Amino acid sequence: MVNGSYREGGVTDQLIALAIEQLDSGGAETEVINLRDYPLEFCLNCRECMQLPGSAPGKCVLDDGMAALVERIEAADAYILAAPTNFGSVSALFKRFMERLAVYGYWPWGQPAPKFRKAGGVAKKALLISSSAAPGLIGRWLYASGKQLRTAAKTIGAKPVGLLFSGMSSQQAQPRLSPRTISAASSMVHKLLSR
Repeated sequence: MVNGSYREGGVTDQLIALAIEQLDSGGAETEVINLRDYPLEFCLNCRECMQLPGSAPGKCVLDDGMAALVERIEAADAYILAAPTNFGSVSALFKRFMERLAVYGYWPWGQPAPKFRKAGGVAKKALLISSSAAPGLIGRWLYASGKQLRTAAKTIGAKPVGLLFSGMSSQQAQPRLSPRTISAASSMVHKLLSR
C-alpha cells in the first residue's frame, strides 16, 4: 500500500487501516509505505532511467528510497494506491511518487513518447483510494485524482479493481468513515483478494 496522505489518522489512513484489517483476516500479508515518512527526492526529469530497453524498471540516478520502493512494488502481488484530493489533484506527496515512477517507462532519446515497460504483461490488481471535501460522486467526476491514481497503477503494470472515493471528508475536524464508505471499502477489498 502506498499512502500519499499528509495527515495521520485522516480519512485515507482510516481506509487503509480498514483494508489492512480485512486483508489480514483474508490471509494476505500487508505492508504500508507512508510517503509522508518515506525518503523520496523530486524527479530530476533527466530520463536516464528510461534509456535502456526491457521490462525491468530502469535505475534512477538519485540515491534515496526509490530503489527499495521499486523492489517492493515488483515483489508485491497486488497494490493499494491511496491519496487524498488536494486542489483537485492527488496530494503533492503522491505526485512526487508518481513522477519517480518514470523508471517504469522506456523513452530513448529521439523517440516522441515513452512506452510503459509493463504494458502487455500480466497485470496485477490494484485498489485505488481517494477522498475529498466534495461529495464522492462530484469528486470522482470533477477532480483529476482518480485518473492520476489509474495512471500510477497502469505505469507499474496493475489493473484497478475499483476506485473508492470517499466524499464529504471535511465535515468534521476528526472525520470518521460512514457506514456506506465502510461497506464499499469492504466490497472492493474482497475484489482485491479474489483470484
